[in-house]
Amino acid sequence: MIQAKRLFDIPYHQLNSHPNERMFVSKKGDSWEGVSTQDFLNLAMKISRGLLAIGVEAGDKIGLVSNTRYEWNVMDIAIQQAGAIVVPFYPNISESDYRYIFNDAGIKLCVVSDAELFAKIQNVQKETPSLEHIFTMENVDGAEHWLAIADKHESVEESAVKERMEKVNYEDLATIIYTSGTTGNPKGVMLSHRNILSNVDACVDPIPADSNSKVLTFLPVCHIYERMLHYLYMYLGCSIHFAESLDTIGDNIREVKPDVFTAVPRLIEKVFDKIMAKGDELSGIKRKLFFWAVELAEDYKVEGRSGFYNFKLKIARKLIFSKWQEALGGNVRAIASGSAALQPRLARIFLAADIPILEGYGLTETSPVVSVNCFDKGIRIGTVGPLIDGVEVKIAEDGEILVKGPNVMMGYYQLPDKTAEVIKDGWFHTGDIGEFQEGTFLKITDRKKEIFKTSGGKYIVPQAMENKFKESRFIEQIMVIGEGEKFPAALIVPSYEFLREWAKRKGHDLGDGSNASIINSTEVKDRIQRELDVFNEEFGNWEKIKRFELLPDELSVEGGELTPTLKLKRKKIMEIHAESVKKIYN
Repeated sequence: MIQAKRLFDIPYHQLNSHPNERMFVSKKGDSWEGVSTQDFLNLAMKISRGLLAIGVEAGDKIGLVSNTRYEWNVMDIAIQQAGAIVVPFYPNISESDYRYIFNDAGIKLCVVSDAELFAKIQNVQKETPSLEHIFTMENVDGAEHWLAIADKHESVEESAVKERMEKVNYEDLATIIYTSGTTGNPKGVMLSHRNILSNVDACVDPIPADSNSKVLTFLPVCHIYERMLHYLYMYLGCSIHFAESLDTIGDNIREVKPDVFTAVPRLIEKVFDKIMAKGDELSGIKRKLFFWAVELAEDYKVEGRSGFYNFKLKIARKLIFSKWQEALGGNVRAIASGSAALQPRLARIFLAADIPILEGYGLTETSPVVSVNCFDKGIRIGTVGPLIDGVEVKIAEDGEILVKGPNVMMGYYQLPDKTAEVIKDGWFHTGDIGEFQEGTFLKITDRKKEIFKTSGGKYIVPQAMENKFKESRFIEQIMVIGEGEKFPAALIVPSYEFLREWAKRKGHDLGDGSNASIINSTEVKDRIQRELDVFNEEFGNWEKIKRFELLPDELSVEGGELTPTLKLKRKKIMEIHAESVKKIYN
């Protein structure tokens, strides 16, 4: 059992057990600069005192609107020490979502990262009576800097903060996280200290990190997945390095040489695409060896490999996969993957390359982890692993996954009816469909709400199909459609970079090479049809993709087509690309 009863106890545990001169590390110019555990806690305490000085009361809701950075973590601990409730926001949600959440939660004070967000929250403030203060992490004209809060600390004794801390209990509300729902208004998930700490405790063994480990963080820390892992890394005494941006992630990985980092499947797909692009640039024996190794990896099994296979794998790891490892810094013990389903093929290839991807499963409402593949309890490709300690799962008659345990949320904020719809007799109804394999390993087959019927009454499970089709190097993104229609079809974003390289090799004319020219190319359409024909063979006649339309731009968060954790917003995509859907079914 971990030695912490409230989330803000965690950095104090680090100070006592694993004091770290480089607790948090950020890149400044060309160098990586660290902050010690003691300095982190000193600043957090000053800000806690400053929050009391400006009138923050226990139970007040305080918003954090920022990318993943050191200041976020300081504010998180400082707010909790003041007895207030942290309400984190994705920086890229719509102004209407900000307005709804600020008013629903009654945000009293908000800290934002930069000038753009300051302007956006200023607009929201006009219609949010509760919002009294906005501070910025960066220097912004006309805004109060976040350290101005710390500057007010002298008017409040440290003992006043400690009194607040003493009154915070294990079962108390720690944070409200508004889910990025695809329909209707966001719902505020209430998580207690107990909820999140139980998850931290249960993930100490599955995550292969310790006080000597360097971890790289770049996923949104406002999401409970990365946030829970930050608490875990702090508890273990790891050095947490902040990537500069998603654009620099490759360089940052090589510089930091992390032991562990977390990713979502979309990012792992992009890493793999870059690796394969490097393979395409090779020639002669080097090229043959590269693709021989990839083919070998596609046949990898966790157990039951022959001696001859292991011999070939040893060669592949030495000649080819060692270079993949170097590209990821050379020290990676594991990549923790969550948020959406990972292609089994990618899990297989990376495991063969001795870069284990530990795929897990969970939801914001479960703080978040329910199960995870890990070295101690076992890894099974295509599953999300065994349950973590303390969590129970049962499969309902319709296949829905039901979860019970200390990680299950307190409920939805101010929505008792919505809470009662999903928590019945102590069991949280996830909305996901799944099954157990070998009695222990949980396998997710689809979202209950995403399964649909064609007009012929046949069920289609889109997510499983999409993951299979994405194995094609020609397909970057795909969404299977066809609810209420005669047959399933697909909206496809081709892999434009790969198609340009392919066309050059094959001597095909792609006009001016723009995305619009590419999707109008007969050769491209025919080639993608051949890809679909190959993968269609793995599905029943009623499931086969009969028609498709190519989309000119990648589906994105900014375009409103993906959630901040890069999941498909199916309903929104159907609306945005209504003309393409019409072409398919007319």
